[in-house]
Amino acid sequence: MLVSLSIKNYALIENLKVDFKDRLSIITGETGAGKSILMGGLALVLGKRADSSLVYDKVKKCVIEAEFQVASYQLESFFELNDLDYDPWVIIRREILPNGKSRAFVNDTPTNLSVLNALTSQLIDIHSQHETLQLSDMGYQFHIIDALANNGSLLHDYDGSFRAYKDLLKELRAFEEKQQLAKKEYDYNVFLWEELDSAQLKTGELEELEEDLEKLSHVEEIKLGLSAILSISEQESLGALNQLTEIDHHLSKIHSFSSSYGSMSERMQSLFIEFKDLLSDIASENDQLVYDPATLENVENRLQTLYGLQKKHGVSTVEELLLIKDAYHAKITVVENADETLAETIANIEKAKGTLNELSRRLHKRRKEAIPEFTAQIEDALQNLEMKNTRFKVNLTASEDFLSNGKDQLEFLMSSDKGKSFKKVKKVASGGEMSRMMLAVKWILSQYSNLPAIIFDEIDTGVSGEVSNRIADVMLAMSQNMQVITITHLPQVAAKGHHHYKVFKEDSKGSVSSNIKLMNRDERLVELAEMLGGSKITDSALAHAKQLLS
Repeated sequence: MLVSLSIKNYALIENLKVDFKDRLSIITGETGAGKSILMGGLALVLGKRADSSLVYDKVKKCVIEAEFQVASYQLESFFELNDLDYDPWVIIRREILPNGKSRAFVNDTPTNLSVLNALTSQLIDIHSQHETLQLSDMGYQFHIIDALANNGSLLHDYDGSFRAYKDLLKELRAFEEKQQLAKKEYDYNVFLWEELDSAQLKTGELEELEEDLEKLSHVEEIKLGLSAILSISEQESLGALNQLTEIDHHLSKIHSFSSSYGSMSERMQSLFIEFKDLLSDIASENDQLVYDPATLENVENRLQTLYGLQKKHGVSTVEELLLIKDAYHAKITVVENADETLAETIANIEKAKGTLNELSRRLHKRRKEAIPEFTAQIEDALQNLEMKNTRFKVNLTASEDFLSNGKDQLEFLMSSDKGKSFKKVKKVASGGEMSRMMLAVKWILSQYSNLPAIIFDEIDTGVSGEVSNRIADVMLAMSQNMQVITITHLPQVAAKGHHHYKVFKEDSKGSVSSNIKLMNRDERLVELAEMLGGSKITDSALAHAKQLLS
């Protein structure tokens, strides 16, 4: 239930704090006193979009806080799912900053409006005057019937399957569009792939070929250099090899005199061995290296092939050409395997349709079973609300198409008098009758939901006399199982409340602000007398007020 509401710096409210109680609470006040502003503040904390123009003092932030008692409503899983700290006493806070930005908190944990709306929809229902028009809306009509049919779990399953079905249809359209384009490009893609495939590309090949080209293009120069090295190294007396042998000989004579000389001798021996190996490699390379015009031509031709492919495809490496080749192969495969892929997608769509048809059938069956019960209940409720000759009818028809909540079409019809034909509700019912029908619907729904609280904002508009008493009786009946708060101008309704609050304006620091207070019995008598006879209270008005409260 709604335990308390605190509003600071919002519209005409400077600072307001009100504690609410269980059962039936009444809120009254003169026109313009601030009842709508109070509801606006509550709507804001429940998740409505913020409007910075409604901030009372533009240099201060607006803070609205509502506290709910939720121990009996099994909301722990919701809090865990949305990373919120659970507590049986839930405090929801909205803030509008001077710069226009707004923030939302649940038990001091920041959250977004989507989560906030999902939470508050399980805590309280606010029925405003214009919502009576929802009775003509098919979506709301389904909400009523599905609540009585206990279709929540089925609708959840249908919604998931319907989304998956829509995704499959989207996937099919995208595949068909892609296939059309791929078919147009197929022959060209095959040509490009075959060209790359026949090139027998290898990773690292380009660098090897460029190195071979450098070597084969300078054979004479290389052989001349290698031969000179061998000549210098192998001369009998002055050759580098003989010189190193001589150095090694002298170091070996003195290596025992000092460890440093020994180290030098070992290094010299290593150098001598390495030098001999190097000369062997040079000699081998010099012997093998020959001028081969045919090999040179092959290398040049291969390089021209690779350079041509790189230029054609706008890349600079063989590795990139290999990636392009794979991409063309993938495009070709899509076309060549299209029939198989298409058949698989269509099979998945047919399977999804089968699931949806079965869920739709079960939804239709439950709805059909719930309609007679709803019709009987609402006709009975309307009898109690002085619509004695009203008959109600619900048309449920199956459609061929999958809709967001099944394959059904729904229509509420009514006849306002015996002998009259059934017509759409909005074409037959007056404003007062629409209000009573909505109250009857809320009464019925309250028996099928675990909602902690409901607020009626002048649902009794357009009615008077005995109808007012009947409306109050319905609200009293609803308050047996939930907290009911109603804003009313009717004294007959106001007198039936267990608690009575008054919204009023007061002067504060040279400005007018709205406030609210819980009235005692004497204050209620005065308020009811004013509602009955105006600001000039007469003895008869007071007597009538006492009679209403007795």
